[in-house]
Amino acid sequence: MRRVEQVMGFPVSLRIDDGDRRGNAVAREQAADAVFAWLREVDARFSPFRPDSEVSRLDRGELEPHGLSPDLVEVLDLCEEYRIATRGAFQVRLPGRGLDPCAMVKGWSVQRAADLLTARGLARFCLNAGGDVVSTGGPWRVGVRHPEQGDRLCTVLEITDGAVATSARYERGDHIVDGRTGRPATGLLNMTVAAPTLTEADATATAAFAMGAEGIEWAAAREGCEVFAVDTEHRVFRSPGLPIAV
Repeated sequence: MRRVEQVMGFPVSLRIDDGDRRGNAVAREQAADAVFAWLREVDARFSPFRPDSEVSRLDRGELEPHGLSPDLVEVLDLCEEYRIATRGAFQVRLPGRGLDPCAMVKGWSVQRAADLLTARGLARFCLNAGGDVVSTGGPWRVGVRHPEQGDRLCTVLEITDGAVATSARYERGDHIVDGRTGRPATGLLNMTVAAPTLTEADATATAAFAMGAEGIEWAAAREGCEVFAVDTEHRVFRSPGLPIAV
């Protein structure tokens, strides 16, 4: 079963390969419905671009910390964890801007969606959210786009149960800001992270990109993370355990 929908501003594609019996087909469709319903709920609750979202209401001072949903508390706690780990390079509150936890929400919410599939007994699927992938029951091959040539790949990874996320400039320009300076991050063209969950992979890739060249070693040193990176001098770094497809 395959389905693609536009959610949270990017395409999300889901492929489920479990079984081919009629009962399984119904279960797959119901699971897919639950995934996309959850992602639409996340967009409504956590988008800083929606004035009625929980994030926007918190930013305007309409909510007290003790009145936040457990989900938002979890997201903000993760954001603080990465802020501390990067010494401020990863920030969700930048000077002159409102609260924007999108850099954490994407990976966290898509991993939750994958967990929904697993909880329903599905064992072979691939969920791709704007190029960031979480899968189980592989192997699945995940291409990493060349940072300067849109029609080429710079590597292909093979994952079985895990996730891959990439941060780069090619889709949205200088959208990642180094929270220590308040300016667009410099030093890297591409940062790809393979990790056990998309929460870890996406947040680590974004945080490392914000840190610049120093983010390569920082990301590679994080437990469970493997790194593929290209710096602005076109030097390529691959951590020893990177699951490159053969």
